Amino acid sequence: MPDPTSAADASADRGLVERLLSPIADVRKGETLSVLLMTLTMFLILAAYYQLKTAREIFILSEGGAEVKSYSSAGQAVLLLGLVPAYGAFASRVKRGQLVTWVTLFFVSNIVLFILALQAGMKIGIVYFLWVGIFNLMVIAQFWALANDLYTKEQGKRLFPLIGLGSSLGAWLGSIRSGRLLESWGPTRLLVGAAAILTICVLLSRIIDRVVRREASPAAKEADAPIAGGQTGFGMILSDRYLMLIALLTIVLNVVNTSGEYLFGRYVVEAANARFPAGPAGDAARQQFIGATYSSFFSAVNLVGLLMQALVVSRVFKFLGVGKALFVHPFVALAGYLMMLRAPSLEAIRAFKIADNSIDYSLGNTTKQALWLPTSREAKYKAKQAVDSFCQRAGDVLQAGVVFFGERAALAVPGFAAINVVLTGAWLAVVVGLNRRLRKQAAESGTSAL
Repeated sequence: MPDPTSAADASADRGLVERLLSPIADVRKGETLSVLLMTLTMFLILAAYYQLKTAREIFILSEGGAEVKSYSSAGQAVLLLGLVPAYGAFASRVKRGQLVTWVTLFFVSNIVLFILALQAGMKIGIVYFLWVGIFNLMVIAQFWALANDLYTKEQGKRLFPLIGLGSSLGAWLGSIRSGRLLESWGPTRLLVGAAAILTICVLLSRIIDRVVRREASPAAKEADAPIAGGQTGFGMILSDRYLMLIALLTIVLNVVNTSGEYLFGRYVVEAANARFPAGPAGDAARQQFIGATYSSFFSAVNLVGLLMQALVVSRVFKFLGVGKALFVHPFVALAGYLMMLRAPSLEAIRAFKIADNSIDYSLGNTTKQALWLPTSREAKYKAKQAVDSFCQRAGDVLQAGVVFFGERAALAVPGFAAINVVLTGAWLAVVVGLNRRLRKQAAESGTSAL
């Protein structure tokens, strides 16, 4: 139950801007400028990513390499086995501002090389497809690591819902803007725009660092301190039970979620085949049905996720806390996959997947980022990079294995749903373990649980 005294103190510590932001996050004086700049940065990062992602589909499909999508996760996982330790080694030698600057500019230089290759008439589809998957994971993980380093555990619990809203808005508006740029200027313009946006993000990260110092934040004391050396990100995960549980959460959640995407797609195809006869006319009707179903599905997921991020996430954090908020998504997933065992209607499956994906993109993502608040600085940059990149792709590879063997065993939708029920049980077990570790950390430090 919220403390009335602390609530009154928080209310007194708000100006006009803080009160305007209060429906989204509990922002207090001294935090406003830095968190708004961080929110803007995450908005721009996601907008840039969606421009790069849109160009990715054009390059890979136009060059006849669509089959690479089936193998890209495995290829990216192999590449990340080398990239993650290299990132950790570089992080041990520089300050956080230098790390964010040089790593982001490295990816900007890659975009410039892709632009030059296009101008020279070279085919970049497969290489670019693999690169975008790595960029998406590493750069976004890095900026969330910066957010974790900027704020204390108590601050992050209050402020991350607002930063998450920046991500959601960036993804939504970035995808809309990409379509318009593509129609007017073509795919090369998407790359040029993304490179410019990422360069702006580098400048914003430097400004945020200065603002934090001026605001006398606890993070200001560590701004000039290099990130500690020692273990690699993978080594830190293997030697720390809490970090291992976060890694397992990422893998299991990704396997369950991507398996759900496969089941929904299969359900849509089966519904289309059942509704329309074979033949040219039926083929066209099925394609139109599938396209219309997915279009309305994506729109609903984006809208519901955005509303949840703006209006629900901060309230869940306030009344349940981050640890208990972890239970929301797996319970929704469990209910959905139990429903799938009875082969419900397409409308029921669609409603479940809208709830599933919108929770994942809003509450789920913000909660996963907040789990890093009580960790060390080196864990925030090194171990987080390993979890958010390699473990994410490892989950994709495992899910592909589940589909491969399920197809060979001729499993129907209820059979795959049964597998996801078991996997969701494992997901809940990991969440229980994380809550125990959070309570133990709080007891040892004499603070409230996250």
